[in-house]
Amino acid sequence: MIMPRGAGQLLLPVNPVFLWFSLLLAMALNLMPLGRYAAMPDFIALVLVFWNVHQPRRVGIGWAFVFGLLMDVHEGALLGQHALSYSLLSYFAIALHRRVLGFGWGAQLLHVLPLFFIAQLVSLLIRLLAGDAFPGWQLALAPLIQALLWPVASWVLLAPQRRPPDPDKTRPL
Repeated sequence: MIMPRGAGQLLLPVNPVFLWFSLLLAMALNLMPLGRYAAMPDFIALVLVFWNVHQPRRVGIGWAFVFGLLMDVHEGALLGQHALSYSLLSYFAIALHRRVLGFGWGAQLLHVLPLFFIAQLVSLLIRLLAGDAFPGWQLALAPLIQALLWPVASWVLLAPQRRPPDPDKTRPL
């Protein structure tokens, strides 16, 4: 098997319980009443993109739509605003998943940054079309913060899949 350039080691298969726990934890972080800051990162979007890139067959556009509807209900937003945004985000992340995995964390950050900006822009356009006021330019900080959190999320979410160091030098893997 040929390993991608960005991969330093082979990973164990992902535990489905951990995958869904991480998505539910991201949902819980989004539901926390941390105030209404426009620059607040969207943890669900970050974790959805991560799992769309690493496990596109397990976490797809349908789950992104469901989590988007849950966020719409929680925030009292126009029903479908987050659902459309997360669905588009997942679609583009799945479309780029093979390309993104071939790079290191720095280049991956540059690949996911436009995805987060597109999702934020779609959500903003829907709010503006519904008659909401423009929240300000600090809204552009949220996708930037999400992209900067990408290496941290990658390290944390891949930690359970890493193999412990094997002292046996006779085995090739």
